[in-house]
Amino acid sequence: ISAVSCDSVTDTVADLVMSPSDDKRLGEQIDAQIRNTPNEYPLLNSASANAYVQTMVNELIKAPEIKYRDLFAYKVEVIRDDKTINAFCTPGGYIFVYSGLIKYLDNASSLAGVIGHEMGHADHRHSTTQMTEQYGIQTLLDVVLGNNQNQLTQIASSLVNLSFSRADEKDADAQSVTYLCPTIYRANGAQDFFQKIIAS
Repeated sequence: ISAVSCDSVTDTVADLVMSPSDDKRLGEQIDAQIRNTPNEYPLLNSASANAYVQTMVNELIKAPEIKYRDLFAYKVEVIRDDKTINAFCTPGGYIFVYSGLIKYLDNASSLAGVIGHEMGHADHRHSTTQMTEQYGIQTLLDVVLGNNQNQLTQIASSLVNLSFSRADEKDADAQSVTYLCPTIYRANGAQDFFQKIIAS
């Protein structure tokens, strides 16, 4: 009998209880919550800006390595906040990019790289794992079933600053490179962003 760490057992249980379909339903609810709180998330509501970023998503989603392209939304919205240099992706693939990030980056490949990184988190279900550890499986299942609106509000707010493990971040970086390889964008686009953040 091979030894199994406690962490791996917990992850296995979480994966069994929270299915990718649960990710989709949770993402739908978080997306609706974000749209219903414009003071916290002022969506840009610019068809041209959203279309520009969605074009990148549509290119990246063609990568054969993306497991849940037919289940997750992989839909993007730009949040009007020039002071915030960030992007995040809900479980189920709802992507939110701050206008501050778009203005901060120097080229399209950098933006595509960051988006690929966020898509990697969603497709490998990193957010679900982190939120399961933070809130507990039962709480997340209650939210999925629509039984805990107050907790949904907190979960939506915490997504912006969700703390991923070093392994998850490394995995998302690798996925970003994989997704970008067959596209017109440079495969190491996300590296530009991280280098600029370190240098600033």
